[in-house]
Amino acid sequence: MHVRTTYVTGDPGKIDEALDGLRAEAVKLLSEQPGYRGYGLFADREIGKIVMGSWWDSAEHAHGSDDQLKQRRAELLSPFASSMSVMTFEALGYTRRPQAAAGAGFRLARFQIPPGALDDLAGLFRSTALPRFEETPGFAGAALLADRATGFGSVGTIWRDREALAASRGTQAGTRAKATSEVPMNVIALEEFEAVILERLD
Repeated sequence: MHVRTTYVTGDPGKIDEALDGLRAEAVKLLSEQPGYRGYGLFADREIGKIVMGSWWDSAEHAHGSDDQLKQRRAELLSPFASSMSVMTFEALGYTRRPQAAAGAGFRLARFQIPPGALDDLAGLFRSTALPRFEETPGFAGAALLADRATGFGSVGTIWRDREALAASRGTQAGTRAKATSEVPMNVIALEEFEAVILERLD
């Protein structure tokens, strides 16, 4: 499984217009493309940030969808967007369909790791992080994504509501500390968002 991620920053005063457009069109546009497996849309309205992740059954389908939809994506994000980056990651570990809906909380930790250590990190994620998350009240889903060429990646966790997101901060901090003590991983950003759309087909 591969995930095409889009990270957008812009004017907080214009974010709702962009979100309305994405709510109206994104799932329909994506679901018409071959290999589509799901979509997540997340927002930080206060700062002015949007994160999107579209799930695909192959890297080829992920890139192909971007070729087909990048113009419409730019139109939907204008005039909000002042910066935008798009990357494709391999899903190295993830839960199945998230048990949450719009309004859930989403935490994103971005990291850098030597590419040769990614399999060790994926094993630690599956054997240690996921079981610990699953024992935490309000947990709804998680994914470990990475680029095997660069070692750049992210861990995203979904929590059933904003209260569960806040309550989980200590537990997840402990899990990150364990990971960074066992693999040479540098966490380079930690952010929280509201889930606007959550759709996964499997």
